[in-house]
Amino acid sequence: MISLAIILIVLSFVYTWGASASRRIAAKTGQRLHSRPPYYGLYLVLWCAIPAVIVFIAYTLLFPQFQAAIIDSYLPQAVLNDPAELSSQTRQIENILNGVSVIGTPEPYQLEAVRTLRSFEWIGRLALLALAAVAAFAGTLVARRRISPHFRARNRIETAIEMVLIVCSGIAILTTVGIVLSVLGEAVRFFTYVSPVDFFFGTTWNPRFSTTGSSGQGEFGLLPLLWGTMMITIIAMCVAVPVGLLAAVYLSEYAGPKFRFFAKPLLEILAGIPTIVYGIFAAFTVGPFLSEFGSMVGLSINATSAFTAGIVMGIMIIPFVSSLSDDIISQVPQAMRDGSYGLGATQSETIRKVILPAALPGIVGAFLLAVSRAIGETMIVVLAAGNSPVLTANPFDAVSTVTVTIVNQLTGDTDFASPQSLVAFALGLTLFVITLCLNVVAIYIVRKYREQYE
Repeated sequence: MISLAIILIVLSFVYTWGASASRRIAAKTGQRLHSRPPYYGLYLVLWCAIPAVIVFIAYTLLFPQFQAAIIDSYLPQAVLNDPAELSSQTRQIENILNGVSVIGTPEPYQLEAVRTLRSFEWIGRLALLALAAVAAFAGTLVARRRISPHFRARNRIETAIEMVLIVCSGIAILTTVGIVLSVLGEAVRFFTYVSPVDFFFGTTWNPRFSTTGSSGQGEFGLLPLLWGTMMITIIAMCVAVPVGLLAAVYLSEYAGPKFRFFAKPLLEILAGIPTIVYGIFAAFTVGPFLSEFGSMVGLSINATSAFTAGIVMGIMIIPFVSSLSDDIISQVPQAMRDGSYGLGATQSETIRKVILPAALPGIVGAFLLAVSRAIGETMIVVLAAGNSPVLTANPFDAVSTVTVTIVNQLTGDTDFASPQSLVAFALGLTLFVITLCLNVVAIYIVRKYREQYE
């Protein structure tokens, strides 16, 4: 925190120096500056920060290499020749360095390595501070010498901002591509054990866990998991769509400004509740209540079932439907309302026959986004769905979903080269494709709706 405060103070001083220097140069030469003084201050801040950041990045990349070399210099040759023992000894020395308790008494060479590492770390931090300060000072001086009435500081700042935006966009895109490629690679490995036809069209899910990667072990039919996911999603949307849409209509068309000011934030609080809290609420409150209510009316409702998970998930995604629908309904031009009222229509008739049809494409897009959110939910179905991967049309029975199965397949002591674990990547890729298609369709519909009234 102190370091951040010092950095902010230094950057503020550099900014002030650059802005005031540009004013002094303009007054001395009598010429008009190309850019406003704040741009010159920002230009100096940029040249002060970038060299220091480069030094910090270089230190971050090189320090672990020097640290590993120091550790290796203190380890016996027998340890260096054994990769497993080398990894264990290195981890133990790092634990001692970080103050983590270790089993047994450390060896003298380990303690000596730790002392050397602490000295090296202290010297490294001082060197980092000195190099960063020198680089920042040199960069600031170079930038200061470039300030003149004809210097295009605004263009340089805008170019820098554009580069930052490009880098951020590139990071997001590369992260998505990396996730897809990593999941796709493991999914391809899984399909070398199990036929894609058996996976996508199989009706039985029974992965018999094994520590070997031989084929023919277990049945990996996707349809029970896909149907459980769809059933819970349908139930959730049956809860969220009418409640969320009617809430949006009331807030945008009937509610007064004061009520809307308090009601909309309170409704959106539901979106901020952690999903594990919804899962606990479903498992310990909603599930037992539905089971007792079913016994009273003569229905057999399991406490953990698709119905329980769907209802609670529907409550969770109500804010997604209501908030998006409210924004879309509010974008319908007031002229359409006024024209309907001018023809003698009532408020309810205007909503039903004018506003909702005009906002329908955007509302459908909001529904699709809510569906993609429901399909990817994990914690609620882990605690409330029952984890029973069977094909059943009864929503009161326990089911399993794709997300729950991914958790199950990657939990425990299993061989990650076996089909029992690799199937999680095939399931993840399937889920990714489904949600991607829903998001693309939703974005297309919403964009088309927005262009209609621009």
